[in-house]
Amino acid sequence: MRALAKTHPGPGLELIDVAEPEVGAGEVKIKVLRAGLCGTDLHLEQWDDWAASTVRPPLVIGHEFYGEVVEIAPDVTAVKVGQRASGEGHVVCNECRNCRAGRRQLCIRTSSVGVDRDGAFADYVVIPASNVWVQPDDISPDLGAVFDPFGNATHTALSFPMAGEDVLITGAGPIGVMAAAIAKHVGARHVVVTDVSDYRLDLARGAGADRVVNVAQQRIADVQRDLGMREGFDIGLEMSGNPTAMAEMIDNMNHGGRIAMLGLPGDDFSVNWGRVITHMLTIKGIYGREMYDTWYAMSAMLSTSPELKRAVESVITHRFPAEQWQDAFAAARSGDCGKVIMDWS
Repeated sequence: MRALAKTHPGPGLELIDVAEPEVGAGEVKIKVLRAGLCGTDLHLEQWDDWAASTVRPPLVIGHEFYGEVVEIAPDVTAVKVGQRASGEGHVVCNECRNCRAGRRQLCIRTSSVGVDRDGAFADYVVIPASNVWVQPDDISPDLGAVFDPFGNATHTALSFPMAGEDVLITGAGPIGVMAAAIAKHVGARHVVVTDVSDYRLDLARGAGADRVVNVAQQRIADVQRDLGMREGFDIGLEMSGNPTAMAEMIDNMNHGGRIAMLGLPGDDFSVNWGRVITHMLTIKGIYGREMYDTWYAMSAMLSTSPELKRAVESVITHRFPAEQWQDAFAAARSGDCGKVIMDWS
């Protein structure tokens, strides 16, 4: 089968022929129809310090996907051949304290699809049946392929109640844009999104953000005054990993404000802890999706809101055949894009 793989340490990837993965006990084989590019995939292609310290080639990369179940192990009963599905990319041990307590997203021995085990940038991928999320017929392949990042946005946005609240989102990448759509869906009052890319800010506006701010040209405090917000933002969603963005968010939070952080910084950075303490702010780290409450929330929201479905689909801006993977990666690296999808059908 075709597979986009890291064949050896160092920059670059190769589209090669490899043997189809075999199904083991409790596992399911899925024929990949669509796959989404993530920042993680760019790190692996570029072979930065994180990639070099984490990945052991050879490895098929990719973890955002949608496809058709083509084979199941004899002991699998909850998934059927022919069903269409997305997949949870975090494979857990089911033995540690958190797993046994039902908090599988906190597993201390998580193995990630496309990072620790062969992934979905291939004709076929094998995952545990418990990681399969069967999709309804009205979910398009493209939308099914972005359930992983949509889950990140959902987990972050729903970390705190936001009905009637004023929400600040720093970072208008695909996940930040989807989070803006979710915030409006659940009833936030003002949703303000910041970035330095006008292209991505336009995506956020199209997905429902009330105001967008290019922080290279304007300050959040100015927009806050324009909206008549005298007390600061109630909820902050940090999606950029940028130290300056985090600092400006803290400066513009209301007393008792709550911040959920998904953006992963490249390096350590200082935080105005005095302001965090005296303004009694809550900061919560977010990684991946809650297994599987987030998945239920995603499917439920999309099934009841055509507007939310439209907004999430609008994040997909570029589509490429799998053979044009280099163009797909170039588009993703450019920043002038939303979500980039590769067609493996």
